[in-house]
Amino acid sequence: MSRTPALLEVLRGVRRPMRRRNRERKRLAEQAEINESEWQVEREIEDLVARGRTLVVGPWLSEVGFETLYWIPFLHWLKGAFRLDSDRLVAVSRGGVAGWYADLAARYVEIWDGMDPAEFARRNAERGVTKQYEPSALDAAILETVAGRLGTRDFDVIHPGLMYRLFALYWSGKRAMGFMDARLRFTRMTAPAVIDPALLPAQYIAVKFYAARSLPDTPEMRGHLRAMIAALSARLPVVLLDTGLVLEDDHADYAFAAGGRVVTAQPWMTPATNLGVQTQIIAGASAFVGTCGSLAWLAPRLGVDTSALFVDPKWLHAHLPVAMRAFHKLGAGRFAVADLRAVPNLPSA
Repeated sequence: MSRTPALLEVLRGVRRPMRRRNRERKRLAEQAEINESEWQVEREIEDLVARGRTLVVGPWLSEVGFETLYWIPFLHWLKGAFRLDSDRLVAVSRGGVAGWYADLAARYVEIWDGMDPAEFARRNAERGVTKQYEPSALDAAILETVAGRLGTRDFDVIHPGLMYRLFALYWSGKRAMGFMDARLRFTRMTAPAVIDPALLPAQYIAVKFYAARSLPDTPEMRGHLRAMIAALSARLPVVLLDTGLVLEDDHADYAFAAGGRVVTAQPWMTPATNLGVQTQIIAGASAFVGTCGSLAWLAPRLGVDTSALFVDPKWLHAHLPVAMRAFHKLGAGRFAVADLRAVPNLPSA
């Protein structure tokens, strides 16, 4: 028996509100799950803070870019939100970055003082992931060293996994920018002297190009970047921040020859000081030019005007709005990004 048009219209009229209610129930269930994920992380933090013990923040094992753009501003928010005293906090990281945590934690533990950098790189690779969503065996080994340095195991740990789990809500598009604004505090930063400042030119441009998915290592790209360094050196001496090391993440520096008005900072670095040396060099520069990410997120906080370059923004969609908004509000170094695909006939050397 065929259905008449009138009957079909009645049935559609009944189904429409049912479909709307089903969609609304699904939306509310998804929102409840998102809220629960957020509240669970914040409850874990509240419970740790309420115990009143020393708080080890770290250890940080992951990418420099996530440390500078998210982890340290997150800790500034946490410290202010829970009214934590610096004496209660112990920061744990690597590469000589005590200065990054100087106004956060009264104490800093350098990972590579207790573990050879090559062993660290090997064990970090064995984790199988770059991000620190969960504590690993490497975390546990480092925390044993921290206990030895502190002379006690009577401490709790604010692990980076808490931040990763919380901010994954934003990176996945489930939370908007206001969510990040409420949980990040960007501050100006100064850099302690690690090397003799007399080693550096009186004025210079600091340059840090490394291969990334947003700036892939190809012969054509090497030619473009080499030509850019030559053009910059015609204006001011250039200090290259290539380290020759791949220790904490999967980003290898572009290696360009030094000579004339282009000098490399490699001789001034050791694995245990490399990030501290680079921070000092950036802080003293007239400008910073580099791959979008990593130390490009740090330079504006040092008061240095920054140009961050990329050719594939797909990997930066979530991060660029955070950086541009934060550095505009901070009012320290200016931050500009350049998509090299938009530069016609970019010269090669």
